[in-house]
Amino acid sequence: MDKATVYYFVGIKGSGMSSLALILHDKGFKVEGSDIEQYTFTQKGLAAAGIKMLPFDAANIHDGLTVIAGNSFTDEHPEIKKAREMGLPVYRYHEFLGKLMEGYTSIGVAGTHGKTSTTGLLSHVLSNIAPTSYLIGDGTGKGTPDARFFVFEADEYRRHFVAYHPDYAIMTNVDFDHPDYYKDLNDVQSAFKQFGSQVKKGIFAWGDDESLRHLDVDTPIYYYGTKDRDDFQAVNINRTTKGSSFEVTYQGKSLGEFEIPLFGEHNVLNSTAVIAVAYFEKVDLDEIRRELLSFSGVKRRFSETKVGDMMLIDDYAHHPSEIKATLDAARQKYPDKEILAVFQPHTYSRTKALMDGFATSLSKADHVFLTNIFSSAREKSGDVSSKDLAAKLPNGGEIITMDNMAALTAYHDAVVVFMGAGDIQKYEKVYEDAVNAR
Repeated sequence: MDKATVYYFVGIKGSGMSSLALILHDKGFKVEGSDIEQYTFTQKGLAAAGIKMLPFDAANIHDGLTVIAGNSFTDEHPEIKKAREMGLPVYRYHEFLGKLMEGYTSIGVAGTHGKTSTTGLLSHVLSNIAPTSYLIGDGTGKGTPDARFFVFEADEYRRHFVAYHPDYAIMTNVDFDHPDYYKDLNDVQSAFKQFGSQVKKGIFAWGDDESLRHLDVDTPIYYYGTKDRDDFQAVNINRTTKGSSFEVTYQGKSLGEFEIPLFGEHNVLNSTAVIAVAYFEKVDLDEIRRELLSFSGVKRRFSETKVGDMMLIDDYAHHPSEIKATLDAARQKYPDKEILAVFQPHTYSRTKALMDGFATSLSKADHVFLTNIFSSAREKSGDVSSKDLAAKLPNGGEIITMDNMAALTAYHDAVVVFMGAGDIQKYEKVYEDAVNAR
């Protein structure tokens, strides 16, 4: 990598892109990039680092740049097109990341969901024990000099993670998702098999996932979970309104008691996976125990705010399994309060393909409110609507709009969980203003 070049990110506010930009900046490289002018939560870290963010414009491209192109943009994007015409080096995000991790003990976290939370937890724990660089899908990234570990989120979308050959991988689950790209569950399984076959030392996989149980690769697989058949097993689990405690055993041998200030069974599982990686890399488990206690979570994952007499939770959940996990966590922390779910479906194809799963998971809430389906650059329209999902809910679901949230703001002393991967936060802002005004 050349210290003289400027690394220019097309789509620098993307969650992975902003993380990668921060890593290069920390390593002393010159970094800048372009994106939409609308504010996004990822740009806070970029601004704090003094990284220049420009509006998209082909005139931004000039000699001396190495261009890193976000995966959301085709080669017809004016900036990418001009860079190629000028003969500048152009890398796709996943291609560049694959090169960057060489020379470290690299740990990729893959899974249809749970990637960001698990990557964040592993990054937090290891970076406070040994020099660690990390890239988290919430826009957080850090490039540490002379790092021992490189922890990163390995995204399965469009098989991007097959650009990586990590030492270890954590696989949280394999579900059917991204129906705009994958044909069916078998197609997703084949992608994970390809990625898994490139892992060098070991895979730590959730033992209750049947797809992972049938993962056919030469790399050694160690299963984690809560069952006797798991190599790393969480036992004596105690979940309270303060967090969760549990013991971990490895092939029947106790590794001791652990405690986390986190909620939901999925966080016990994520922590067990982190303990498994640390055990294999001979990291002191007492240090792991200490660092687990201080983890406060990642951006847009069970982020809590008190608004009037309501507790507002913001979460990125946009798949049925994620919604189920988030509502499970809310029930654990607030067992005596009504749970209201506000969900913004993300993409028409996902809403249609996973309709029954969404209905089952959302029914875990006491009351459900739906916004219209988020219209993205990926999909602007479809032959399904939020009303179709509302009709599937056992107790019905109410459609809310930015102009009419009266049904939602009528509740008092309850927990309202806003979930979605689009622009659900604009609904949160309107809701907060309404509650504070009442």
